[in-house]
Amino acid sequence: MALKKELIDKIITVTSRAAISCHKFIGKNDKINADKAATDTMRNEINKLKFNGEVVIGEGELDEAPMLFIGEKLGAGG
Repeated sequence: MALKKELIDKIITVTSRAAISCHKFIGKNDKINADKAATDTMRNEINKLKFNGEVVIGEGELDEAPMLFIGEKLGAGG
């Protein structure tokens, strides 16, 4: 299945916003809050997109992050 350019652009925006949301933790040795800021932002932004998604490689299991677990459903439907 090929991704449409519009969806790719939106995913890039989500990723950029997640990175920006955790910039204040750079150099602070605060991985937990940096992860939380990034995952909170990513989840909130993804849930605005009109598609049905499922996490297949999860941050949650890897780093015990508060969300983005394998099997988690994301998106606003599409």
